[in-house]
Amino acid sequence: MRLRTLEDLFASADAEEADLRIDGTEVQVRRPRAGRPGRKAFVSGKKKQNTIKTTTFSDSQGRTLFSGMVRPGRMHDQTAVRSEGIAEQLRLYPNVRAEVDEGYRGLANEFPDQVSAPPKKPKDDAPLGEHHARREQQRRQSSRRICVEHANAEYKQWRPLQRFTGRRESYAETHLAITGLVSDRSARRATRRMASTELLLARPIGR
Repeated sequence: MRLRTLEDLFASADAEEADLRIDGTEVQVRRPRAGRPGRKAFVSGKKKQNTIKTTTFSDSQGRTLFSGMVRPGRMHDQTAVRSEGIAEQLRLYPNVRAEVDEGYRGLANEFPDQVSAPPKKPKDDAPLGEHHARREQQRRQSSRRICVEHANAEYKQWRPLQRFTGRRESYAETHLAITGLVSDRSARRATRRMASTELLLARPIGR
């Protein structure tokens, strides 16, 4: 089933009891002409380039569930959470869980029972054991979250999403079309993997 909106995504995750992985990504776009209004809005503070940001949601197997919420590169991930309604959806579906990176720290602070972010760094004078425990927790949280980064990398293999040279107004349509194809392909791949596993389990053991 194709999930076309954020509301569909959270309703499906709640019904299927699926844990979400959330991560933002950036695509470089052409620099607007000088003197155009809003020119600085697309300059990313992280990459120091003109970019467009999107937010990707995947399941624990790295399959893309939804990717959208297109915004200028200057807008922070946490700002997108407020403006696009992720926090509101978490309130509506209290059983939905999610893994996020440090950019969504505010979301994890607001929904500590639903959203897991990397553990905070202990103070410099904290015991050595706390630093070791924090690194181990960070490693485990990263391993649970890495699949959504793989999902982002999968649609970045398409040349239009490596560097978009068209008009910025048409980027959202291009992004949704490509991620829809990637989502379908990953779903078919997961179905074939499950069928192969069931076939192996059903095969009689030889002498």
